[in-house]
Amino acid sequence: MAYQVIQDRDMLLKACEESGTRFPYSDDISVLATPIKVGSKTVNNRIVYQAMEGCDGTYDGAPDTLTKRRYLRFARGGAGIIWFEATAVLGEGRANPRQMYLTPKTQDDFKRIVADIKEECMRANGFEPIVICQLTHSGRYSKPEGTPAPLIAYNNPIFEKDNPIDPSRIVSDEYLDRVCEALVQGAIDAEKCGFDGGDIKSCHRYLLSEILSAYNREGRYGGSFENRTRLLTTAVKEARLATNKNNFIITSRLNIYDGFEYPYGFGVNEGEGITPDLSEAKRLAKILVSNGLDLLDCTMGNPYFNPHVNRPYAKGTYEPPEHPLFGVQRMLDGISEVAQEIKGTPVICSGISFLGGVSANVCSGYINNGGFDFAGYGRETLAYPDCASAITSGANLDPKKLCICCGKCTEIMRCKGGTPGCVIRDTEVYMPLYKKFVLGKE
Repeated sequence: MAYQVIQDRDMLLKACEESGTRFPYSDDISVLATPIKVGSKTVNNRIVYQAMEGCDGTYDGAPDTLTKRRYLRFARGGAGIIWFEATAVLGEGRANPRQMYLTPKTQDDFKRIVADIKEECMRANGFEPIVICQLTHSGRYSKPEGTPAPLIAYNNPIFEKDNPIDPSRIVSDEYLDRVCEALVQGAIDAEKCGFDGGDIKSCHRYLLSEILSAYNREGRYGGSFENRTRLLTTAVKEARLATNKNNFIITSRLNIYDGFEYPYGFGVNEGEGITPDLSEAKRLAKILVSNGLDLLDCTMGNPYFNPHVNRPYAKGTYEPPEHPLFGVQRMLDGISEVAQEIKGTPVICSGISFLGGVSANVCSGYINNGGFDFAGYGRETLAYPDCASAITSGANLDPKKLCICCGKCTEIMRCKGGTPGCVIRDTEVYMPLYKKFVLGKE
């Protein structure tokens, strides 16, 4: 079945009737232009450009030409928060040979790009954005040399099917202790580089996210809720203690629901299939805040296996089992539910690109109703990097610039050596890359 990204309110109402969904809606989107406190810092507006990995760094992990181009475009775009992409804290945990990697060798490069982002945004918009560094270990998706070299929390037949990963690739508790130390060091290094905050990444089934569903794992990091959340809660607590509370934000991009049955998915109950149960996510969020978390960035699903959950699309590699708006509603309602548990700590939403031209109106509706606090844009930023300045000026988003949720950026990313971007709206740069890496045409 063919779907189309929502263009206006009439189209939203019709699609809601067809899908059995409903959303709060506000004609007044001025709330997205208002400042908000996060920790000790004031964010200029309520727009967040989510971490969008470009796989285009140097082989030693520093930002390269396309990386710099992307972030300067984001800087000119006027978002209050720019979430710098997945940055590895251990070499073996890199998702690809050109993933960002923060080391003593690359620190000066990171210092330069953070300074450039702030200067460019100040020049174009009159303020400095908050820049967050996403600190990660890719776990089962590790490919530091370009070929799979998974490091897993446990064997998972949903992903591995008839080709199970050798159990020798299951990481030990001692290794996870090292990961925790590396994440804390990553936060320290990010602060030295001028980042305003560090994200202890725990989403989309990368290592920390996978640990959350390690129900059948033995040892200190499996089984009980306390064990499964130990790595994340400890890393957040120690990163908070190791950095300047008055000048550095500690945050996490957190999967609150995976969309897989027990015992292979977080946010579900045994015997209840993939029906969401956010009780553990809410409990975890409260612990993270008590451990010093200043900001929570929520998401769901796995982009490799159920992308309709975390990035509802118009066209993808399979026909989704539900209308895309159903996935958007699950995401936004679920995030709002978690946000109610940690009132006073700002929460960022995800999964809104399919809302297209009404994304600002719907997010404003949720914010005005006491849901989450920030509108988090992902794919949209690649297609429409100046969408934030349009929204904060009160303008309607230009239909000719909107992300069409076609999945071509992801297609490039899935190809060895591919560097993703918007093929449709940034054609001059990314159409040749799409032809080369996806279509096999030079």
